[in-house]
Amino acid sequence: MVQRRIPKIKDLAPLMQFKAPELNAKKRRLDAALTIADLRAIAKRRTPKAAFDYTEGAAEGEISLQRARQAFEDIQFNPSILRDVSTVNTGWDVLGAPVSLPFGIAPTGFTRMMQTEGEIAGAGAAGAAGIPFALSTMGTTAIEDVKAANPNGRNWFQLYMWKDRPRSMALVERAAAAGFDTLLVTVDVPVAGARLRDKRNGFSIPPQLTAGTVVNAIPRPEWWINFLTTEPLAFASLDRWSGTVGELLDSMFDPTVTFEDLEWIKAQWPGKVVVKGVQNIADARRLADMGVDGITLSNHGGRQLDRAPIPFHLLPDVARELGKDMEIHLDTGIMSGADIVASVALGARFTMVGRAYLYGLMAGGRQGVDRMIDILGTQVARTMRLLGVNSLEELNPSHVTQLERLIPRAVAPAVVAAAEAAPVAAAAARARAPRASASTTTAKAPSAASAASATKSRARKPVTKAEAATGADA
Repeated sequence: MVQRRIPKIKDLAPLMQFKAPELNAKKRRLDAALTIADLRAIAKRRTPKAAFDYTEGAAEGEISLQRARQAFEDIQFNPSILRDVSTVNTGWDVLGAPVSLPFGIAPTGFTRMMQTEGEIAGAGAAGAAGIPFALSTMGTTAIEDVKAANPNGRNWFQLYMWKDRPRSMALVERAAAAGFDTLLVTVDVPVAGARLRDKRNGFSIPPQLTAGTVVNAIPRPEWWINFLTTEPLAFASLDRWSGTVGELLDSMFDPTVTFEDLEWIKAQWPGKVVVKGVQNIADARRLADMGVDGITLSNHGGRQLDRAPIPFHLLPDVARELGKDMEIHLDTGIMSGADIVASVALGARFTMVGRAYLYGLMAGGRQGVDRMIDILGTQVARTMRLLGVNSLEELNPSHVTQLERLIPRAVAPAVVAAAEAAPVAAAAARARAPRASASTTTAKAPSAASAASATKSRARKPVTKAEAATGADA
């Protein structure tokens, strides 16, 4: 039987130590955020719907974004045990200069619409953490002001080639003069993708005030106070615009840009050139042969062509093709440090985060971005330790298994053979058969070709690699 006694105060004292309350509300909510998903939840509470949906949304059915995130979930880590991981090094060289972590802040447009500190917060936080910051052509802070916010860090400039070529190159010249070390040329935007959330929200620059916007703003007064009492929103790279985002993008982007134009742009830039938006091996190889310094495997965060290739799935094949010919960077779908480590293991030299950065920004301005970097950096280091590696150089494909969910449909060889033989069989049958009236021919049974086609269309279930190799239908 359990023996009970009256507790003694001296025994209880160590168990009743209360944590000192945090009086700073912003610090309290950011300290409570342990993941990027936590920052997203805070951001959603504090940001009007149109601005939040601009960050959150993707093109059309948003399938590309869903698949990209799912791809990172569908992996298996393969750790080694009994390794001394008391210290880990999370940095290395990227494009010839050191970074403290294998990720940086991706270029994002309309950033001060998300939170008034905008690119100044992102650039300052990146500089303090020792990682690169990329300014978008559609950014809302001037090139020179970003440099002032991150004077000793690495600043990259992301270029959309406009229909107005001289104006585009004037931006490139400004970025070079300001000391930006890398040019990110984005090539997957001949026209704007169909971002349906923005259309439905009437997302525009400046924001449209409707009855719905006002109602949505009531529980978010801080955002509106900041928006109305700071410098009016304007673009870093163009005059003010009054209209929807989609109209702006379609009026600017040049659908005639080619590899020859890229060669010309490369010749104008004194620093490193990375081509962002690569989505197949052939283009990656051609860019390597052109001598660009790096490529970013990206489907624009799912915001351009819906159902585009998944960058993380493409990564191993591109890494095998290019070897060490140039650096491979990756974005789209990254929401944790484990995603970053998996990317490095499969051949990425560097990764970029866009939505994760904006969630931190919306959750708490500069402090929120600092918290985002801290969360991802902590996760990177912890994942490396649990895998049994001390440095990024030790990561390799054996540490990650990509589990298969979306497998390209392989048609069974028997069905293919039947379809190929059908025209010959049909011609022979017609030669043997007596002539028939039109009414008679319409009543004939389907041909072998149409039967094969029907069989193919009914076979929806994906097959395994083994089944595809042996011709077994699923």
